[in-house]
Amino acid sequence: MAKSYASTVIDASADDVWARIRDFNGLATWHGGLVATSEIEDGRSGVEVGAIRSFTLTDGTHLREQLLAHSDLERSYTYDFQKTPFDVDNYKATIRVTPVTDGGKAFVEWWTTFDCDRDKQDHWVGFFASQVFGGGLDALKNHFSG
Repeated sequence: MAKSYASTVIDASADDVWARIRDFNGLATWHGGLVATSEIEDGRSGVEVGAIRSFTLTDGTHLREQLLAHSDLERSYTYDFQKTPFDVDNYKATIRVTPVTDGGKAFVEWWTTFDCDRDKQDHWVGFFASQVFGGGLDALKNHFSG
C-alpha cells in the first residue's frame, strides 16, 4: 500500500480554516480553479456521511467520491473514489485541520493510502502529494493570506 502526504501551516485559526473546507462539496470554492463543477448526488448535504460528490475538473475529467467520515470535533473528513480516471485502487483520503496553539494558526494535513502497480507507485505518490494535495493546500493558504 502506498501513501501520499502533504501539509502546511496557515495563518488563520483552525476554526476558520475548517469552516472554509468542512463542506465536502466545497472543493470548487477553495481548490484554486481545478474544479469546474461539483454537486452532491441524491439531495444529501456535504457533511452527511455516505454523500457522493460528483465533480468535473477544468480539463473535463469526471470523478465521484464518497464521504466515509466527517467530524467537526476532529476537524476532518475521509473519503474514497467511486469513479476515477486514475490507475489506483483502494484509495482512501483524509484532510484534517489542527490548531497550532503557538500563534493561533492552523496545521492542515491531507493524505491518502492506495494500491497501484509497483512500477507506477512513485508517480502516483508524487502526483497526489504535489498536484492534488499540495496544490489544494497552496490555494487554501492563499485564500487566507489575501
